[in-house]
Amino acid sequence: MASLSAIHVYPVKSCAGQSVETAVVQPRGLEHDRRWMLVDADGKFITARQEPRLLQVQPVTTDEGLTLEAPGMPRLAVAAPRGGATLSVTVWKDHVEARAVDPATDGWFSRYLGRPVRLVHMDEGVIRRNVSSRAQPGDEVSFADSMPLLLVSRAALDALNERLDRPVPMARFRPNLVVDGVDAHAEDAWKQVTIGDVVFDVAKPCTRCVLVTIDADTGRRDEGGEPLRTLTRYRRGEDGVLFGQLLVPRTRGQVSTGDPIRGSG
Repeated sequence: MASLSAIHVYPVKSCAGQSVETAVVQPRGLEHDRRWMLVDADGKFITARQEPRLLQVQPVTTDEGLTLEAPGMPRLAVAAPRGGATLSVTVWKDHVEARAVDPATDGWFSRYLGRPVRLVHMDEGVIRRNVSSRAQPGDEVSFADSMPLLLVSRAALDALNERLDRPVPMARFRPNLVVDGVDAHAEDAWKQVTIGDVVFDVAKPCTRCVLVTIDADTGRRDEGGEPLRTLTRYRRGEDGVLFGQLLVPRTRGQVSTGDPIRGSG
C-alpha cells in the first residue's frame, strides 16, 4: 500500500529543511513551510539559485519564531513579528505586503551573504493569492514558488539514481511529502490525492531548474550539471524538466508519516 514516508518543511525559503513526523495542512501549505523569505534592497525575493550558501542555513521553528544556524555564524533566535511594519516584496510576479523582521536578523543574514538583505515573515494577516491558471478562486500560497506543496515518490528518485554515477539525496528536490509503495512517477497520473483524511488537488508537475545541481552540504554546484543533465534526457516535457507534482490542499487536517495515500486519475 502507498504511504507517506517523509514530511519536510522549509521554514525560510531556500534554506535547509526540517523533517517532521506530523504536520498541519493549511490552505497555503504545511504549517511553518516557507513563511519566511529573504529579499534584497528592492524587495525582490532571494533564493539559493543566486545564493547557494542559503542551503547551509539551518532554521528550526520555535514557539516564538525561529532559531538560525549557519557555518561561521553565531546561533540566532528570531522572534516572529507581531503586527507592525510591512515591506512590499515580490515573489516572481506576485506583490505581497510582508511583515518586517528586526534589524539584528537582517544584519545576521547580510553578514553571512556579504550583501544587504532583509528577512520578512508571512503571518496569518499576510495573504498571497494563488493566481495560477491551475488554482481556484480564493486559493492561497506561501512564499513557495508557485503552489503550496510538492510531492515526490521515492521510486522516482531511485529511478534517477540508477542512471547517475553518483546518487543524489531526496533533499536535492526539496519535497514536502515523500511517497513510498508506488511505481516511479506514479504521481504523474494523479489528479487528486488523499493522504490520511486530507484531500489535495494535483495541480501540475514541478519544473526543475539549476537549484537541483547544488549540493546542500557544500553549497557548490555540480560541475557536470547533474542530476539536471540526466533528467533532461528522460523527463523533459513541454514546460521543461519535470520531477514531482505540485499540490493544492482542498481540505484541512493533519498528515503523519505512515499515513495511507490514495491517488486517483
